[in-house]
Order: sequence, then structure tokens, then C-alpha cells
Amino acid sequence: MRALTCEKFDQPEALSVQQQPDPVPGPGEVVMEVRAAGVNYPDALMVMGQYQIKPPLPFVPGAEASGVVSAVGEGVRHLQVGQRVVAFTGTGAFASHLRAPAAVVMPLPEGLPFEVAAGLPLAYGTSMHAVLDRGQLRAGETMFVLGAAGGVGLAAVMIGKAIGAKVIAGVSTGEKAQIARDHGADEVIVYSREDLRERLKTLTDGKGPNVIFDPVGGQYAEAAFRSIAWEGRYLVIGFAGGEIPKLPLNLPLLKGASLVGVFWGEYAKRDSRGNAAHLAQLAAWIGEGKVRPLVSRTYSLESAPQAMRDLLERRVTGKVVIVP
Repeated sequence: MRALTCEKFDQPEALSVQQQPDPVPGPGEVVMEVRAAGVNYPDALMVMGQYQIKPPLPFVPGAEASGVVSAVGEGVRHLQVGQRVVAFTGTGAFASHLRAPAAVVMPLPEGLPFEVAAGLPLAYGTSMHAVLDRGQLRAGETMFVLGAAGGVGLAAVMIGKAIGAKVIAGVSTGEKAQIARDHGADEVIVYSREDLRERLKTLTDGKGPNVIFDPVGGQYAEAAFRSIAWEGRYLVIGFAGGEIPKLPLNLPLLKGASLVGVFWGEYAKRDSRGNAAHLAQLAAWIGEGKVRPLVSRTYSLESAPQAMRDLLERRVTGKVVIVP
């Protein structure tokens, strides 16, 4: 098989496509022919040795993939050769074939394109867990989404609207503002050229957003938290802006507000049934047209380092995928 291989922790450009032996499934495993693989911020961090998990070298990056089952190991009953599936494995997806535990492989609904499905587990799984479980967002409440045109941000915008909440999108450019509007955002703040606190105050009649969804971190985190509603929930998703912010702890006290961490990967391990229920609800919303995942670009396996570079430099909107 062909696989993008990381031989040392370095910049994405140091990766190379190599020939490796075709994988064979062990007991409780399947092998899938990869049709598309989602590209995520943690993939790039892992390649550079900056993620909380460091796989033993060499390894094949890529956390999620969709494709067709090509071989089934002993003891696997719910999957069959030829079945369309999606998997979240943490590593190994940037390859022509992927060996995976059957427990993390799920059948795809008919009609869902491989490119769309490949981007669902991490970005949409994270956003479903964040908004529904950790944020407890309810119909009629207001959610402010930072980085609202990115993978997890745009997912949060659509999930918030599907629930029946008012969604305010925060973006860095006018082009990204239009993408957020096209996917349901009620209001948009271009925080690179607007006063974030004043706009949030105006758009919420001085009350502030009930939930703040933050996958960016960096310079806007404190201003956003200072704008939160009484008993608001600030969701810490990640730090795509590159800087981990430091908040004065008197702010949660004065607002009666909560800082809530979101770690979807660990949640999915600990509550596989809850995660499966979220994905079933997501599939239903996609079928109803309430959620319309955006795949803005596809890359070849050879150009996967460029995909990671574009993600790191925040040139990406929605999801980007590798088609090996």
C-alpha cells in the first residue's frame, strides 16, 4: 500500500509517501480501502511532535477516514467486505489502506459521499459533544462561535441552528463571514476589524452569549469571556490561534460562569454509545438538510503536507480531505 510516513517529528513538508506492506486484519479488526481522509489540526501537531499524544516512530498520520471494507478479521460480525464505512483511528488514515479495530468502524448511511463522511468523526463529533453535552445549549439561547468558518467552528454553527439557538459567528475575514452566513449564522462579527465586546453587547442586547465555543484561543479569548452571559458556559475546544490564553480567574466568579474543557477523543472512548447516538443524530440532520457539511478542497496523498500547512496557517474553510 501507499502511505504518507512520518520518520521524525518535523514540519509537514518532511513527510514522504512510501510503499508499505498491505495490511492484514487481526482478530476483531478490519482493513478498509481508503477513499477519503479528513485533515485535522491535531494531525499536523502530531507530525511536529507538539500534540499530547506522540506515536512511536515511524508512523502514518491521519485520524479519520471513509472507504470500503476490503478484509474482515476473525470475530467481526457487524461489518462485511464491500461495505461503505467511516472510521476514527487516531493515526494511519493518510494511506491507500487502513487497518482498524472493528469497534471504531461505523457503516455509512446510503447517499453520504466519502469526502463528506471522512470529515465527520473528529470535527462534527467534537462539536456535537461540545454543544450538546458540555455546553448544554438549548433552543432560544445564544451561542458565539470563534473561528466559525473552520472545520469544528462551522460544524458548531450548523449544530447550534439545528437545536434552535441563535448563533453569532466570529471570523477573521469578509470571505469567511459569507461562508458562516451561508451555513446559517444569524449574525457575524469580523473580529479583525470590529470591536468584539461592543458587537457582542449590541447583538445580545447587553446580555452576552450563553455559550461561547472557542477552538482558537489566542488574543480574543479574554474579550469573549468578558462578554459572556450570567451563568454562561465557555467551551475550551483547542488553540488553533497558536497561543494558549491565560484568563484572570475572577472573571468566572463575577459572571457565575463556567470554563468547560472539551476532549472528544477521550469522551468517545469512555462513552461510545453516547458518541454513536450523536453521529446518528448528525446523520439525521444531514438527511433533513439542517446540517450541510462543507468540503472546501481535496488533496492527493502526495500533497497532504500542503493540506496540513494550509490548516496550520488558517487558510482553510470548512473541511479539507485527502483522496488517496
